[in-house]
Amino acid sequence: MLQTPHQPPQAAVVPSQRVTARDQDGPWHSEAVCRRDEAGLFFAPSKEPTAARLSREEAAKRVCARCPVLVECREHALLQPEPYGVWGGLTAAERRVVLARRRRRDAELQKTARPAIPHIAAAG
Repeated sequence: MLQTPHQPPQAAVVPSQRVTARDQDGPWHSEAVCRRDEAGLFFAPSKEPTAARLSREEAAKRVCARCPVLVECREHALLQPEPYGVWGGLTAAERRVVLARRRRRDAELQKTARPAIPHIAAAG
């Protein structure tokens, strides 16, 4: 875990959900690069300063960038949805943006897929 020189080391708060979900999902997780030794990069320690968080998240994204199962991990995090940590190269905030875009796209697709029913004006 990245630490600034003047801060005491803090333990990362790692939700148990990540380990449980990975172990049950299927074979993709066994190939994940983050399973090796960088687990502390993927979740924020309590009261992490913004600069330290951004630095840690960028380091986690660099790990994700070389991961052979990045797409599977990202989709897992979007489908769960995983509320914390870096998954598939995206932070929780970035995943919320992707999910919002998907919802808007799906809503637009549903609108265009339904034929418009003309309104019949009542004669009066």
